[in-house]
Amino acid sequence: MQAAAGTSDDKRRVPWKNDRDSPGRRVVNEIQLADGVFTGPVRGGRNWSSDEAGSIHDDATASKLGFRGGTVAGSIHMDQFVPVLLHAYGDEWFRSGSLSLYFANATTDAERVQVSCEQPRPPGAQVKTWMNRDDRTLVMAGTAGLGDISASELCTRDLRACDPADLRMFREIGPGFSLGVHDVELGSAKQRGRIAEDLISGAIGWYSGATPWGGPVASPSTLVELLWAAPTTTLRPFAGPSVGLFGAIEVAHVHGPIVLDRPYRVSGEIVAVGQSPKTEYVWFDSAAQDGDGRTVATMRMLLRFMKASSPLYAGD
Repeated sequence: MQAAAGTSDDKRRVPWKNDRDSPGRRVVNEIQLADGVFTGPVRGGRNWSSDEAGSIHDDATASKLGFRGGTVAGSIHMDQFVPVLLHAYGDEWFRSGSLSLYFANATTDAERVQVSCEQPRPPGAQVKTWMNRDDRTLVMAGTAGLGDISASELCTRDLRACDPADLRMFREIGPGFSLGVHDVELGSAKQRGRIAEDLISGAIGWYSGATPWGGPVASPSTLVELLWAAPTTTLRPFAGPSVGLFGAIEVAHVHGPIVLDRPYRVSGEIVAVGQSPKTEYVWFDSAAQDGDGRTVATMRMLLRFMKASSPLYAGD
């Protein structure tokens, strides 16, 4: 097997290259290692929600709120980290790996971005990882690793909570507020369709073909969809028509990976609420359990809601 450029001494097996024509094969071979840092190829993240009128991904709405245009969801950018993380950690990343990121600057459709990750020493250690635009503007930064996430970017971050009474949208909820329990099954057809339309940056063969777990596994963006969509239906009545956006996301495999076309029980709980000059925000944790009651994956998310888009701040 030919090693990636800059890693001539790396003889490890790369099991996710499971098909000669797998997109994973091409992507992994573009990973560079120099000065203890893995760097992936420059790619353009796609804004696949640009047609959602009234959302932060819609050009008109985003521009009105001060953004350069409709934004690419941070969860979509997380897909681009996977080829680098697989090179750093091997396929164990899908079993027990995490990716914990705080979002610094939004991107617009097809803006070119690049992922970097420190080489884990020892193997499995939590390391710094980040994404820059090709003009070197930081897009997101955080940590990745295997196993224990207590030292991750979001687990160690000051959540800057406040008294809910100081808020207008989320004054009725606080830490411990339940986001319910939901039975969810994500079909593989949607993820395969996104791959066919070239919407998943750095897609690998395991997203659509055979895997050691019997079926396609969830990319980070699909995993976020599983752990975000159902729990946040409980938040929408509080947020009203305000425009929301992702501020930070951590995904962690516990007994991973998430295999598509299988049922999971998803639960969620508020960790903190707070505000900034332009947003009210909610931090929440969610988890997916399989049919045997095992926790397969967890997520911590920061959701921001723009004050300028809420009737509760009209006239301010």
